Amino acid sequence: MNTDAHILVVDDEELTRQVLSSYFEEEGYNVRVAETAEQAEGILSSEPIDVILLDIRLPGKDGLTLTRELRVHSEVGIILVTGRQDDVDRLIGLECGADEYVTKPFNPREILARTKNLVRRVRHSTQTKPTNALPHTFRSFERWRLNMDRRQLIDENQQTVQLTEGEFQLLNTLMQNSGRVMTRDQILEQIRNREWVPSDRTVDVLIGRLRKKLGDDPANPKTILTVHGAGYLFTPKPAEME
Repeated sequence: MNTDAHILVVDDEELTRQVLSSYFEEEGYNVRVAETAEQAEGILSSEPIDVILLDIRLPGKDGLTLTRELRVHSEVGIILVTGRQDDVDRLIGLECGADEYVTKPFNPREILARTKNLVRRVRHSTQTKPTNALPHTFRSFERWRLNMDRRQLIDENQQTVQLTEGEFQLLNTLMQNSGRVMTRDQILEQIRNREWVPSDRTVDVLIGRLRKKLGDDPANPKTILTVHGAGYLFTPKPAEME
């Protein structure tokens, strides 16, 4: 396989860096490695990176802090890789803006599959050509248009809001089931390329982030309703458009 995708592996364990970098290099990826968040920042400032495989526990600045800082100015794909099994870390990572979460011991093929999908999404969202010059697919609801290829929400003033992979997949699932109350388990089952823990609160975290980006008041939401004891209801009726 030949690819021009660039992967950055950030982990303070030499064995993990070697395993991941060797695996991705064999698959044709361009791979850089870093032991610390500070080293990673140096690489990110000077080289194009599509996806970061980032350990949460790092000496100095930790992976969650780096994720939060990157999301202020970058849409690089972020897959958190950690040995921790704590659901709190999973939720905090998603709140910080990570796209994926993988725990050690990991299956390299699983990470490869997730990375391939994330690279494709990142490439679409960071293309420099004007949106109207590209054959994109849109779905509309209320005052929003959703660019299905770039994971972008566009409002009536043509202002764009970038979605992470998790936010995009959740919104797409809700739109496909508009007018229907969906339980957390039903939502989790329809989000692709993920192996969720059924008892985690991932959906609640992503719902909160989506409401914020949509300007949907969490105290009195109009777009994504909470149906107590049941799940969530997406109220608008989306429409396909070119």
